[in-house]
Amino acid sequence: MDDQPRSLSASHSANPAQALRFQTVGFDLDGTLLETAPDIAGALNHALKIAGRPQLSYEEVRPMIGGGAKKLLARALAGPDGGRVPEGVLDPLYTELLDYYSRNIAVETRPYDGLMRALDQLADADIKLAVATNKLESLARELLGQLGMTDRFACIIGGDTLGTDRAKPEPDMLLEMERRCGGGPTAFVGDSIYDTRAAKAAGHPCVAVSFGYSTQPASELGADAVIDHYDELIGTLATL
Repeated sequence: MDDQPRSLSASHSANPAQALRFQTVGFDLDGTLLETAPDIAGALNHALKIAGRPQLSYEEVRPMIGGGAKKLLARALAGPDGGRVPEGVLDPLYTELLDYYSRNIAVETRPYDGLMRALDQLADADIKLAVATNKLESLARELLGQLGMTDRFACIIGGDTLGTDRAKPEPDMLLEMERRCGGGPTAFVGDSIYDTRAAKAAGHPCVAVSFGYSTQPASELGADAVIDHYDELIGTLATL
């Protein structure tokens, strides 16, 4: 795996991120910064087992991720017919899912290849990094903390930070991210329609990653650009 930081030249001119116009680059978390699906699938299957429902494979869970854990659980319980799940059923299982996930949050989760190099280059160029995720803020901080990544980010905003009615695809989280990072030109990197719609509404150029959890091809998400690997991020941001 090539996600370890690469030694950078002492000369700032060797870092292509120095030429970027952005003062802040924000990232979604699940399916963008980190491959979290294996641990999310484990927590979901724990809740489904309690409910007496069949277990789901990693391949089945992966495209269901997006919008937060409660929506994921509701999708799984609703099944292929998409029926409505009563709150009296959903809420207790959601509590079980969160409890299990918080205790098993970084068992198989890992950064995507090339990510750490890209973050190093952006930080070396004095560009602030941020996270805006529909994951609960406490879980996002716990996960990044266990992976030793928390200090890389100037701010971490979760789906409950501003209230769930203001989570992505609403622009509020991204606007707050920009404010907390001091303002100025801001770009966002994500993997879903939630991310691209929020970025567009916030007036932020957006890069979509093709390796995330979207059920749509990345080219159809409405992003300004698409990357297939984090080695492409800096050069792509330079075109925006």
